[in-house]
Amino acid sequence: MMKVTADETGDLLEVRVTGKVTAQDYESVLTPAVEAALADHGRIRMLVVIEEGFEGYDWAAAWADSKLGLSHWRGFERVAVVCGAGWVRAAVRAFAPVVPCPVQLFDLSEEEAARRWMRESLGAVHLTDLGGPALMVQLMGRIDPDAIARAEAGLAAHIRERDGFRLLLDLREFDGWQGLSALSSHFSLVREHAPTAERVAVIGDKAWQRAARGLAARFLNAKTAYFEADDLDGAKAWLTA
Repeated sequence: MMKVTADETGDLLEVRVTGKVTAQDYESVLTPAVEAALADHGRIRMLVVIEEGFEGYDWAAAWADSKLGLSHWRGFERVAVVCGAGWVRAAVRAFAPVVPCPVQLFDLSEEEAARRWMRESLGAVHLTDLGGPALMVQLMGRIDPDAIARAEAGLAAHIRERDGFRLLLDLREFDGWQGLSALSSHFSLVREHAPTAERVAVIGDKAWQRAARGLAARFLNAKTAYFEADDLDGAKAWLTA
């Protein structure tokens, strides 16, 4: 059985699931609610609470679930799943990496935390002009495609308005990408603008960030350097030298 409620904005749906889920639950409850919200908002967020006593899907419901997901593959901004059943949690973890939106898993005791996550900002990209051709780009939190899209215009304008381009990439507060679509958007941005850079400085505090700088150096014509998290002044000085 399913019950769907929408918040006051209409773009956040809360789905409570219990007992046995059938195709009728999709046809008469979930699918109409999702399609109505998408018609009004374009993209929606969904909080799914799978309560104690959940008995699973019948085959027709599983097919309806697949059809709904494929029909509106890019209509979801983020999804939170609250559940305690181990097999459900394992299934969510298995499919989350291939879903083109952020998916977060919460325990039944964390329902309020899931609601907060649905409403909070996932992350941000901050641009700071360092003077001349130098620009600092800070990736903060877990960024989504919208954060990258908002930063793209500012980055393009900086490059257009200056003779040369030097980049300081600050990864000290970067927690990763929210889904494959964010990763893809980020790589598209890098492919477009990185080849124009004269120098690229990376500042971070994780081993993979140092390794990423080394990998990037193989593909860029720019001089590259890595700086530890407490050496921001050194990174700026190298970049603007």
